[in-house]
This record gives sequence, structure tokens and C-alpha cells, in this order.
Amino acid sequence: MKISALRDGDRTLLRVVVKDCKKCVSNNGKNYFTLALEDASGSLDARKWDVNDGDSDIFAKGNFVEVDLSANTFDKKMQGKVFGGRVLRIDEVSLDELIPSAPIPLVELHNKCKAYIAEIEDPVVLDLVKCVFNKFYKKYREWPAAVSNHHNYLHGLLYHSLTMADLAREVAKIYPALNRDILVAGAMLHDIGKTLELSGPIATSYTLEGKLVGHLVLGQDIVREAANELHYFDFDTLPEEEQADKTSLAFHKKEVAVIFEHILISHHNQPEFGAAIRPLTRESQAIAMIDDIDAKMMILSKAYEGIEKGEWTAKIYSMDNRYFYKPMYTKDEEEPAGTRPSKDE
Repeated sequence: MKISALRDGDRTLLRVVVKDCKKCVSNNGKNYFTLALEDASGSLDARKWDVNDGDSDIFAKGNFVEVDLSANTFDKKMQGKVFGGRVLRIDEVSLDELIPSAPIPLVELHNKCKAYIAEIEDPVVLDLVKCVFNKFYKKYREWPAAVSNHHNYLHGLLYHSLTMADLAREVAKIYPALNRDILVAGAMLHDIGKTLELSGPIATSYTLEGKLVGHLVLGQDIVREAANELHYFDFDTLPEEEQADKTSLAFHKKEVAVIFEHILISHHNQPEFGAAIRPLTRESQAIAMIDDIDAKMMILSKAYEGIEKGEWTAKIYSMDNRYFYKPMYTKDEEEPAGTRPSKDE
């Protein structure tokens, strides 16, 4: 059984991920656990009232566990009462079974990523993107894009970045003055620092460097390291008369590296939202706006889940504490964001 299938009064075994476990003390002085459990179908708040020796090890955050629980409805929300559990071995589980994942299959996302890379015409941009992905693609493919707000699921970072690339490609068609290679590649790399900021797709949390530095600066460091490996800053060691030539390949390499660093540290647009600097090129401004669109559309999609047509969402903290109305014309089944290949492709 899955979490989404639970009904009031059910007693069952569930395979879940322990997203969080807090040890609490009841009014009579007994210890109990408050648990946040998750599988691919949804999440469940639960309690284990009788805490036994070894339970802390079984219900440790990030563990795959088969739990024995009963379900009950409280204040219109399903909850669980846990009686026991056992830790599952890695070979007993599948991440796709226990962790919510992007609504588009990974193979499709992977092929789209390869296609976008193949379309990059500027060899300097292409080499930089390949150098970054050679080191970080495995994490980039698996990691979520956030702990809670948007795209907070397996393959979420890849999905978010490629949806932004879809938008960037269309924006570049409408505004041909924009550099398509910079815009699309910038969309793909803008959140690469999240591979260091976040702990991974299982019980996602912030790493030490994620909390103290943040993904914008961590991403800039990744791009700087790749650019140095490619000798893109060798321009700075040239004689003064050679540095005066801004049409040279050497200057182009440095400019591309710095432009990408700028995109990464400015894509949150405002200092109060974490940007180290405001966007100061057309491409960086466009990427900041595209990022905002995709994040907010995903936040609203999540808020509309479980809301009937003609009703209002709860206040959405990340959207200025606004309520949003779900119109009657809303589709019954929401299609995933991003362009999909046609049946003929």
C-alpha cells in the first residue's frame, strides 16, 4: 500500500523514507517520536508513542523503513500511529518507489539535456558546460531543486533547469538580441551550486556550506574552477598590449567565464532574496525572470493540489502570503511543465 491510498482505520505495512524524527516528551514524562514519513505517492505525519530500545536507530532520518501503522483522520488530515518497523536494505527498495520524482521520466530529461548541449554553437560556452557536467552531472541528475518550496523531489534540479532552458529557448526566439547559447546554457547551470548546498534526494536538508555560503556562491566557485581548468583566465597573464584587444579569443574566454559567474550570483535578482549582485546583462536579467516564473508556477501547482475548483488555497508564504483562487476552467489533470517530444520524434 502507498501513503496516498491510506484510509481512516487502515492497519497496514508501509515502505517509507523517514524524512524526520524528533524525540519528544509527553505530559506524563514518557518519550515518544514525531515522524515525517514519505513515499513516492505523498507524505504522512505520524507518532510512535511507545519508544523501545533501538527505535532511534530504526527511525533515524533518511532511513528506508517498513513500518507497521494504523491510519486515522484528525482535523481533516490523515495521520499515522506507528507500532514498529524494520530498516530496509538498499537492495530491497527503489528510489522511484519511495521518493517523489519529477513528472517526466529521467531518460526523457537526460536526452533533452544532451540535445541542448549538442545545440550550443560557441565552442567556448560548450567546453565550459561540458567541464562542469563532467564533474557534477550525476548529482545534477539526481538532486532536488529545493528542500521544500519547488521541485523538491528526485531529479527536481534537472527538471527545473531544463524547463528553464525550454523557456529560455523561446525567449531567445522572441528577443533575438539575446545570446541564445549564453541564455540556454545559463539556465541549465544557474542552480549547479545546489549539488553542494543540498544533502541529496533522500530526506533532503542543507549542508554546512549550503547554510553558510549558499548555492549562488557555491555555483560561482564551480564555474570558476572549471574556467581555470580550461585556462579561460589566462588572458590576465598576457602583456598589457595584448589585453587591449577585446576581439581576441583570449578575452572571449575570460568574458564568457565571468558572464556565467555573474548569472549564477545574480539569478535571485534582489539582494534580499540572496543575490550577491543585481543582474547587469540582458541574459542575466532574463534568466532571473525565467527562474522566478518556473519556481512560482511550481509553487502554485503544489498549492492547487487537493483544492477543489472554485475554492481558494491557504496562504502561500513564498508568494507574499497571498491566497490564490482555483478557477472552474482549471484542467482536471495538470500536464507537467516543459516541452515534450512529439510522437514522431
